[in-house]
Amino acid sequence: MTYGAETWTVTNKTGKILMTWERKILRTIYGPTKENGQWRIKTNLELITKYKSQDIVTVIKIRRLEWLGHVIRMNETRCVKKIFEGKLEGRRGRGRPRLRWINDVEDDLRKLGVK
Repeated sequence: MTYGAETWTVTNKTGKILMTWERKILRTIYGPTKENGQWRIKTNLELITKYKSQDIVTVIKIRRLEWLGHVIRMNETRCVKKIFEGKLEGRRGRGRPRLRWINDVEDDLRKLGVK
């Protein structure tokens, strides 16, 4: 699921969808619980305590920061480095600009307190 996720821009809506998908998969893996002769699905808190790992959005953010480190250390002649540092010419479209990858990474760094 997270193949190539280093390049994703995760919005709040996308993050919620990913978290919902992850909980659905964990409920399938761990199965229902039998209490007092009745079967019920596990709650989100039960899934978090059983899984004992970082959620999918956190994993994506960590991988994104690792990828940023790779790109910054790359040679100037590499295509990825050129694209990362390049500037586009021309006019912008109307309306609010779309969220870019670097904006998302800068927000993660700001939340971590890294300058």
